[in-house]
Amino acid sequence: MKSERQTAIRNLLRERSIQTQEELAAALRSIGFQVTQATVSRDMKEMHLIKVPSAEGGYQYAVPETKGIDLSERLTRMLRDCMISAEAAGQMVVVKTISGSAGTAAEALDNLQIPGILGSIAGDNTIFLAARDPESASGAADEINWLIR
Repeated sequence: MKSERQTAIRNLLRERSIQTQEELAAALRSIGFQVTQATVSRDMKEMHLIKVPSAEGGYQYAVPETKGIDLSERLTRMLRDCMISAEAAGQMVVVKTISGSAGTAAEALDNLQIPGILGSIAGDNTIFLAARDPESASGAADEINWLIR
């Protein structure tokens, strides 16, 4: 059932612009899948869905394609599109993003494995990165600001 549902998610994301988890859950229900918000959220995380700019403005979910392109290049491009700034604060880095994209950006930052960063916590438009020490936080903030320029 899970693999069929995830195949359906891939097809839906190729066919239409879906901007929220709620829209995705409703689309799955409309084609016969009985899903909860939690199930959709787990599927999205397992599938490593990303948000990309949509033709109508705003952002929509997409399945990352790795054929012919380095994933870290894709992550960098996505981060550049949704992050606004990064600032070190002691052993933390505070990253500001456009509204609704902090979770996706935090996962991308985790995947980039920035040296000295231990983990992340994301809200709607803010990410807190825990650093090993203040020097690591400062270096990570510099690296993130360099990425988004």
